[in-house]
Amino acid sequence: MKTAAFFDIDGTLYREGLITSIFKKFIKSDIIDESVWYQEVRDKYNQWDKRVGNYDDYLLKMAEIYIEVVRGLHQSQVEYIANKVVEQKGDKVYIYTRDKILWHKQQGHMVITVSGSPYELVRAMSIKHGFDAYRGTIYELDQDNRYTGNLFPLWDSASKQKEIMKLVEEYEIDLATSYAYGDTAGDFLMLKSVGNPVAMNPTKELLQKIMQDQEMSQKAKIVVERKDNIYQLSPDMLKSGSVL
Repeated sequence: MKTAAFFDIDGTLYREGLITSIFKKFIKSDIIDESVWYQEVRDKYNQWDKRVGNYDDYLLKMAEIYIEVVRGLHQSQVEYIANKVVEQKGDKVYIYTRDKILWHKQQGHMVITVSGSPYELVRAMSIKHGFDAYRGTIYELDQDNRYTGNLFPLWDSASKQKEIMKLVEEYEIDLATSYAYGDTAGDFLMLKSVGNPVAMNPTKELLQKIMQDQEMSQKAKIVVERKDNIYQLSPDMLKSGSVL
């Protein structure tokens, strides 16, 4: 049986959201009009940016609009833009997570990313950072390789856990010895499924889920990276409620 390390990307490895980056690149490339941002996304972004809104709500709104943005586009267009995003911004990652990927590879562990971002972005990012396998949200293509607007999402907790179990069977992975890294409530079941879960810069929603689960409150590690400093919070700090 193999030991694996499962990584979310957005907010866990990448310091921004991949879907946000490709959205902005679509605008700069004149694939979509910038009015879409102002009419559809800006309010959710501003709420999150001012810390009065939910980060997951912002990302879900981005994903909802992305479906309509790519509808009718050829796969080659999206792949080209995705590769440009990773080429230009793919090194904008957290020190802790970047170093953990290298550490796991040195230990002979499989490194796998399970991300809710579009598959084309996940693939480009995974190749850049040397992941052994990767899974992302699939946007359906028609017979002419154009996006239909249908999708198979991978951003919610249940979908990620289901994908983890497929990977376990495919690669004969021992979850008890494996690791997982995530930052939002959508990563909770992925984190809970392994013996060594790490909440990386967790959202308030994820912290609450960890504290309310007896098993997770005992085994989860909480890591916070700010600027070039990395902090690990103890379970006692979580129980005291001092981080909430």
